[in-house]
Amino acid sequence: MNNLQTAIRTTYFSIIGNLALALIKGCAGFFGNSYALIADAIESIADIFASFLVLLGFTYAKKPADENHPYGHGKIEPLITFAVVVFLVISATLIAYQSIQNIQTPHKAPKAWTLIVLGLIIIWKEVSFQIVIKKSKQTNSSSLKADAWHHRSDAITSVMAFIGITVALFFGKGYETADDVAALFASFFILYNSYLILRPALGEVMDEQLYGDLQNEIRKKSLEVEGVLGTEKCFIRKAGMKFHVDLHAIIDGQISVKKGHDISHHLKDHLKNKLPNLGQVLIHIEPDH
Repeated sequence: MNNLQTAIRTTYFSIIGNLALALIKGCAGFFGNSYALIADAIESIADIFASFLVLLGFTYAKKPADENHPYGHGKIEPLITFAVVVFLVISATLIAYQSIQNIQTPHKAPKAWTLIVLGLIIIWKEVSFQIVIKKSKQTNSSSLKADAWHHRSDAITSVMAFIGITVALFFGKGYETADDVAALFASFFILYNSYLILRPALGEVMDEQLYGDLQNEIRKKSLEVEGVLGTEKCFIRKAGMKFHVDLHAIIDGQISVKKGHDISHHLKDHLKNKLPNLGQVLIHIEPDH
């Protein structure tokens, strides 16, 4: 299974999980008098729409390179990540607004059994985060990483709700709004996570040099090719799940142009064979003196 297929299957996993959790949280929040759980359900619904966006991005990204897009269509990934962040910010804003409204309105304390529901949700969302974040690293997918952090944000919201409901139940009368306060704090965590997701995606769009480990690996593998004496510049751009490389290779300045040309092709083939996550590889030849 290639990286794209892995990413698509992982996204379906997120969609199905969030759909089930949205229903569970919404019902538990309504019947258990807990807005924190309802806020959790709102975030899960936003997560479903965000996951569909990610899926749409993967479908577009798998289109082959063409005349207008010689590097492929992978740049759609960070753009989808931006859209996912917008969903996070909107859900956090809605949660914060409704929490403030509820704090100002007297209401019943949450039911004790909602803690059991929340405990199970927290475990499931953290497991989901670990699964999806592992797949995002495996596939080099920024939008899949954003989807993973949706799961972590959901887990944080649930932890806040758990704390708020516990306070409301333990301290009793006068503390009925504790879970609403918890939901308000959770909205700030979601906004902070939104920034953590947005920052690397922005760097990807701006072609920031953020791949030092891969640069070192490329330089090391280059020396395995006969005729390559060293490397100079090594620029890396990420597009979707592939890394495009511009590399300056140093060779003997006394050899023929044809031999230098052959070395550059051998080097390109060697790098793409040893590092399958590379996309386009452009080799520039430099003489050693």
